Amino acid sequence: MSGNGDANDRAFLARAVALSAERMRGGHGGPFGAVIVRGGRVIAEGWNEVTTANDPTAHAEVAAIRRACAAAGDFSLTGATIYSSCEPCPMCLAAIYWARLDRLVFANSREQAAAIGFDDAAIYDEVAKPISGRSMPTIHLPLPEAAAVFAEWDAKEDKIQY
Repeated sequence: MSGNGDANDRAFLARAVALSAERMRGGHGGPFGAVIVRGGRVIAEGWNEVTTANDPTAHAEVAAIRRACAAAGDFSLTGATIYSSCEPCPMCLAAIYWARLDRLVFANSREQAAAIGFDDAAIYDEVAKPISGRSMPTIHLPLPEAAAVFAEWDAKEDKIQY
């Protein structure tokens, strides 16, 4: 779906883009920003902090999700929208789904990101391959102890589903 945003979507997305520019120019990381909105108000912002935090998972969307969940006191962001200056990478997209955000609105495409050196195509391709066909050697080594922990979780009466 493309180009169906309303005035609020445009305003919040413009904030994500402005944040990407501000933080990039300030030397905080790559040109990426994200804003999470619930009930018409911003509950968190995030920007790329990969190089400043020495953390390859410190993408704008993940940072915004972490801040939003902390502010909300909940791991679920149901009822919220994430605005991202760029189409999320596979890691960020997975985090968006895990956080149960209702909507995603983004500006630049992954093709535009690839053109400036942020190419996620190889990761998208790897995820779709069977384990045996991936470029990183990946070994499935079942352990009875691991299966026992899953069985214990399955039987746990006071677990919090997520």
